[in-house]
Amino acid sequence: MTSISRLAAFVLLALITFATLSPIELRPHLSDPNMERALAYILLGLALALGFPSRVTQTVLFVCAVAGVLEVLQLFDPGRHARVVDGLLKAAAGIAGIVLGRFVIALASRAAERR
Repeated sequence: MTSISRLAAFVLLALITFATLSPIELRPHLSDPNMERALAYILLGLALALGFPSRVTQTVLFVCAVAGVLEVLQLFDPGRHARVVDGLLKAAAGIAGIVLGRFVIALASRAAERR
């Protein structure tokens, strides 16, 4: 499970990086931009939490760093904009995904103990 989760986290990170730094017309549009951002980072946080279950602090720091760095890199693309609020939303969504992952791990652990 951890190998699949780590691979999923890597793929999600690549997709998020592409969507964040590519020209706006190449970026996939699914829904409201804030919903897209939040969903992407929730999934990234979840995959990281499941892929690295013993490294909670590092995954939180990583998600926050990715959100901040990708937001700052948008300053160098004239077709994009960098906003603090967007970075905070991404970081918060990533942390929410990690919390969700910790709940999944706890539930799976309890279910395994009952068997």
